[in-house]
Amino acid sequence: MNKPGKIFLFRRHIVWPFMGFLFGAQIAAQEMMVDHIIGIVGNNVILLSDIENQYLQFRVQGYTGDAERMKCQIFEDLLMQKLFLNQAQLDSVEVSEGEIEMELDRRLRVFINQAGSEEALEAYYKKSIPEIKENFREVIHDQLLTQRMQRQMSEDIKVVPSEVRSFYRQLAADSIPEIPEQYQVREIVRKPRLGEEAIFEVKERLLELRSRVVNGENFATLAILYSEDPGSAMRGGELGYMGRGDLVKEFSSVAFSLKENQVSQIVETEFGYHIIQLIGRRGDQVNVRHILMKPKASVEASKSATGFLDSLATRIRIDSISFENAARFFSENELTRMNGGILVNPETGSTRFEKSELDRSTEMAIRGLGRGEISRPFETTDENGRKIYKIVQLTDIIEPHKANLQLDYALLQNMALNQKKNSIIQDWVRSKQEKTYIRIDERYRSCGFQIDGWLSSTR
Repeated sequence: MNKPGKIFLFRRHIVWPFMGFLFGAQIAAQEMMVDHIIGIVGNNVILLSDIENQYLQFRVQGYTGDAERMKCQIFEDLLMQKLFLNQAQLDSVEVSEGEIEMELDRRLRVFINQAGSEEALEAYYKKSIPEIKENFREVIHDQLLTQRMQRQMSEDIKVVPSEVRSFYRQLAADSIPEIPEQYQVREIVRKPRLGEEAIFEVKERLLELRSRVVNGENFATLAILYSEDPGSAMRGGELGYMGRGDLVKEFSSVAFSLKENQVSQIVETEFGYHIIQLIGRRGDQVNVRHILMKPKASVEASKSATGFLDSLATRIRIDSISFENAARFFSENELTRMNGGILVNPETGSTRFEKSELDRSTEMAIRGLGRGEISRPFETTDENGRKIYKIVQLTDIIEPHKANLQLDYALLQNMALNQKKNSIIQDWVRSKQEKTYIRIDERYRSCGFQIDGWLSSTR
């Protein structure tokens, strides 16, 4: 909810890397500028394109304020990021390749939902999913290091209710966030049953591929051709070095038991069925390749799932069972089933969503629904990329309003907590400015920085 113009270091950071890539491509194509270094913090650089990409992102989101002022604020945010990154490097703070891969996959899933499909995303960027991921691997690495440093400094900071009330009372009228229309949604999920024939077919194909590897064919080549894991297939199925905790249990136990170049038997996980080849070990981490295949539900199984949901929706509409109880009894999403199917916003931790925060399929399903109404069954995918079917109920519509303690306590609590954290962060930044090599390009020295000390520490 923080508007451009205020630096909140703990917001989920300024630019989505994938969007930044798009704008960077546009800039390059139009030859709008020649990139060069405009800032250095320790051994880390800030490029002119970093500023321009983030500014263009704000423009797309509707920002129409003063361009130079916004670019100065973006630049100061990047100076702070690089200061954290520099400290992380000095302290030998690390993130594993597994963490990077999981964060890339998480962000990619969000973006695929927004685009509507993997194909739509690839068409939008004119790149394959693996190419999009590889373009931002280093960016995500640096962001995760920065976030880890921030968490270490702030994880024990709390605010009590009296601090939240005091924060709210001190807000100027024009600083109280305007809350757009929000929605509360419940879901009931059904997974189409996988027949024995579909599972048998996948296992047969994997056994055939395993035999080909054992007889001398290249595992990586076969992974490129046949694996259904879009994140690793173009890298020959390679996952990079990961610890046991970075991999799901069934996969991890087999991966760590293999000898170098050995190929596993078939391994079943929540993602599907795999064969795995060990590439190498490094301490308590392993690097493996895998080929993933997913059994496909039959047309009959899909019809059965939608038919079940359609009948269940009818029962709910005639009041023979509530949606909440139906979710508890019949939904196959373990994360939402126990709380009656209510969706929780992963960004805020609340049960409210702005329209843009809902995944595309759910947003489309609630269009035109009134309070308490139930959608028709629709097809979508779960977090593992498997086909599922849903019905959703629009349980509430919260009209646009100015934030207040009664309706928006969680938001205001988070704002108060951010303010407290930022105060501590700014004190830390000032202490590190004096000890860190900082260089700022002439064109940005006239910026009115919110934290003093950047120029006095500049070489």
